Amino acid sequence: MDYRGRQKCLMENLALHRVDNVLVTHPPNVRYLCGFTGTAGALLLGNVGQVFFTDGRYTQQAKEEVEGARVVISRSNPVWAAARMLQKRARREALGVEAEHMSLAARSGLAREASRGTRLRPLSYLVERQRMIKDAEEIRKIRAAVLLASGLFDQIIQFVRPGVYETDVAAELEYAARKAGAQEMSFPTIVASGKRSALPHGRASRQRIPERGFVVFDFGVILDGYCSDMTRTLYVGRPPEQARKMYSAVRQAQQAGLDAVAMGVSAGDVDGAARRVLRRAGWGRYFTHSTGHGVGLEIHEPPRLAAGERELLCAGMVVTVEPGAYVPEEGGVRIEDMVVVGDRASEVLTPTSKELIAL
Repeated sequence: MDYRGRQKCLMENLALHRVDNVLVTHPPNVRYLCGFTGTAGALLLGNVGQVFFTDGRYTQQAKEEVEGARVVISRSNPVWAAARMLQKRARREALGVEAEHMSLAARSGLAREASRGTRLRPLSYLVERQRMIKDAEEIRKIRAAVLLASGLFDQIIQFVRPGVYETDVAAELEYAARKAGAQEMSFPTIVASGKRSALPHGRASRQRIPERGFVVFDFGVILDGYCSDMTRTLYVGRPPEQARKMYSAVRQAQQAGLDAVAMGVSAGDVDGAARRVLRRAGWGRYFTHSTGHGVGLEIHEPPRLAAGERELLCAGMVVTVEPGAYVPEEGGVRIEDMVVVGDRASEVLTPTSKELIAL
């Protein structure tokens, strides 16, 4: 990974935000900029140079992982250690902090520890906006995570049958993921069956899979730090005509969303493409969430594919397209793929079939 290049790019943008230094504390952002994978670290960039702070638990890890920054091992909170370095400079400087990731208590403590001349300036998603565009190595890692996860779906189908607990199916899937080399799951696995399939975030429960109904699988794995995300919906029993129509409408909406993903298209237009199909098919009011989101070091990253979003898609962005329809007390359907935006054409990374499977 080109950590030095990433740091240089970030520091070149500091003047635009009227700050002299920036303190990066959100672990995924720290990892993106210098390679550190631990949970206690702060990266200070700007006029001070590039300095990484952590505590004694990570002395060896920081030595092995951190690139492009001087490592300082502190006995105190890494944020306070960074503040004390600024205090010694005795200059009037503006310090950018990650507004979405710093609590009010942490910000107050930082203000106390820093010199009186240091002015704190909240910055919104400064690093996240840089992270939206993935380089070739990041895309390679995301592709590997997608392929690992998609390879699990055919395996897990054999465990799906009436009377089995959703949690047992999820456990089998997660065990298979670990055996296949996944570091961990991207998020708590969703296995939602029968009426529970109408819950967009229906995490696996102690409900038994019913004799008939949809089963939604939404899961992903983390591989080498990068996440994947996919959703497939199958049917237990013989699907009635209404269930087939619902599934077909969602599949067509998802394809419309995939077809709309292209460089220069707004995130809101991708959402609109999928939403219009469901609206025309009579399922529009049952599509209750956004069409997709970015994926990378975190499972939910910018951009957000939702109504009104004006962010233009750029080559190198990796997004999900996942429309759904959820009828309360009946059931729901969602289909999700990951897509990388290309400068000429976009590529669907998820290879798993989207034909309706009836068990």
